[in-house]
Amino acid sequence: MKREKPSTRNPWAWVPSLYLAEGAPYVMAMTVSVILYKRLGVSNTEIALYTSWLYLPWVIKPLWSPLVDLFRTKRFWIVAMQLLVGASFACVALTIPAPGFVRYTLAFFWIMAFSSATHDIAADGFYMLGLKEHQQAAFIGVRTIFYRIAMIAAKGILVVLAGNLEQRGFGVQTAWSATFFLLAAIMLALCLYHLFVLPYPAADRAVVRDRSRSSAAEFLRGFVIFFRRKDIVAIIAFFLFYRFAEAQLVKIVAPFLLDPRTKGGLGLTTAEVGVVYGTVGAVALMLGGLLGGWVISRHGLKRWLWIMVFAMHLPDAIFIWLSRAMPESLLVINLAVALEQFGYGFGFTAYSLVMIMVSAGEYKTVHYAIATGIMALGMMIPAMVSGWLQEQMGYPLFFLWILISTVPGFIVTALIKVDPAFGKGE
Repeated sequence: MKREKPSTRNPWAWVPSLYLAEGAPYVMAMTVSVILYKRLGVSNTEIALYTSWLYLPWVIKPLWSPLVDLFRTKRFWIVAMQLLVGASFACVALTIPAPGFVRYTLAFFWIMAFSSATHDIAADGFYMLGLKEHQQAAFIGVRTIFYRIAMIAAKGILVVLAGNLEQRGFGVQTAWSATFFLLAAIMLALCLYHLFVLPYPAADRAVVRDRSRSSAAEFLRGFVIFFRRKDIVAIIAFFLFYRFAEAQLVKIVAPFLLDPRTKGGLGLTTAEVGVVYGTVGAVALMLGGLLGGWVISRHGLKRWLWIMVFAMHLPDAIFIWLSRAMPESLLVINLAVALEQFGYGFGFTAYSLVMIMVSAGEYKTVHYAIATGIMALGMMIPAMVSGWLQEQMGYPLFFLWILISTVPGFIVTALIKVDPAFGKGE
């Protein structure tokens, strides 16, 4: 007798691990790659430009997101893409020691990024299919936490490992190759775990296509429904500009921490950056996300929206002080970075809930992919020029510019309309 596949499982069995697998590739592409190329001697301008192009798969993923809805299940896409991401990490590890490493590693980062973006489409859709609305609100903090734990593992623990290998006499290339091989093994283990543990929700099936419409028309239908919303201009503006300042800041924090003091940086070692930015900062960001999810589940998004906007943007001023005071105490640097990251984690919770809010309906997977694609575009374009701006301005003036760049985030928040009941638990 054939054993029936479980349609539900305790969310704690799969939500945390799913967002570990979603967070690690993104963090490696967006943040750890910056540290890698900095340690390999690439300039800030080139680092910001090259690694910002890795946002592109997340920008254009709505173009193929209907395929995830129309073919196979979200569960299938999750497992398959985790396998491909793990293989891509192994290939990055193999090409780091090669001549022309920038070209080859970027090529495999691109494969990994496209696989990860596809995985995100499926995982976020699976999250909404596998949980009721009140569970989605309650677990938004949990998924944020474990996404941030992936950050700790990737840009914290793994960066510290690479730094310790460097200090033990291994070459920079050897140290980072070993680190990427370890990450590949972890990713493949998560793939195997999800193959057996993910539930089989009844709603997780290919969208039934209307036979009266052509395949092309069905493919475009999800896009048309999204962009015909009355408030679409305000939504697009919010997704593009809410993180305008953070998009620039994120590419420069690690170079600022690593650059010697003679160049205006804080002169930290690779391992110290792994602790300050990748561990302490990531834990603070995670705690901010947890608190944000909890308060929204109790009182709704509308009540906390503006508090979260201020919490996210005002702490950016800390980097102005760091670049001018140049503190030598690791404790002081840790506290400063932790405060900024806590505020960012708390404020980003509102952004995540707005994306879920506008993704309701039959094509919720496609709509969520469109939302995250617009978000990625809002991160990609400012980030591309951030390295050049920093090298032209120097760190103190650049961080002052970052504070000025928070203004659009306040403006677009005023345009968003939120149902007072949205996000509250039952």
